[in-house]
Amino acid sequence: MTHAILSCNGLDKPEGSVAREVAIRAAAATGSEIICPVLLHRAPARYKKALSENAVIVVDGCSTRCASKLAESLDIKVDRKVLVSDVLKSSGIALEPTLNLGPNGVGLAQAVVDGLLQSLNASSEPAPSAVSSVVFAPPTEHLVVTHDKFEFRIPVADYMFNENDVWVRAVDDVARVGISDYMQQSLTDINFFDAPKTDAVVDQFGELGSLESAKAVFEIIAPASGTVVAVNAEVVANPGLINEDPYGKGWLVEMKLTNWPEDRELLLKPEAYAKTVKHKAEEA
Repeated sequence: MTHAILSCNGLDKPEGSVAREVAIRAAAATGSEIICPVLLHRAPARYKKALSENAVIVVDGCSTRCASKLAESLDIKVDRKVLVSDVLKSSGIALEPTLNLGPNGVGLAQAVVDGLLQSLNASSEPAPSAVSSVVFAPPTEHLVVTHDKFEFRIPVADYMFNENDVWVRAVDDVARVGISDYMQQSLTDINFFDAPKTDAVVDQFGELGSLESAKAVFEIIAPASGTVVAVNAEVVANPGLINEDPYGKGWLVEMKLTNWPEDRELLLKPEAYAKTVKHKAEEA
């Protein structure tokens, strides 16, 4: 798969300078085309061919996310995103307080590029497959819980939840598992998925790995008993998919269920989980 790189221009913050350097180095390493955000904004037709023929990588310097917002405003489908400020927080590196990159800035840029290349290589390999050819179509209808300015979506059909904000969707004896919209909003930007191993045997309410964000580490509590048969490789490479689409592309693992009739009795249906979310939001 070929790529095009849309990066913030890095004119006002050290993190932006790092983002610019990441774009340059990543483009050189992958043969990707760099898309100028200013020209894209003023004359999007200039990049119509590049955007239609390549998977797009967005590189943002800081939480303002100028490049991501530009892509969203133009309905550009993004393959993966990199947020330099998140990598900076987790790295412990102190950037030089200047727009001219010093050794720390250069080192951070190369570390980001190395991670990006690793994720691209990983996603090009076949992902572990489930033992079933079950197709999980995305949900089309939701309950919506509102609190202050926030809205939390809950699918109305096929999904069940535990009290730990983890959902399960079962078809026969195969299930897909992920976290709820409420939890992904509570965590804010998720930057790491510590996935369980394929073939791991997990009891209901046992651990299914963890998620990390700048705000917290979240242990994934299994909603059902079974064996892990697949891990979402796209989420391992790009955990931000959980924030973007927690009930669809952001699923975490698939399991071969071993005790579903009994396990489901200890789970919440969408209507009951909506009441739980409302209570949690009010208590937060």
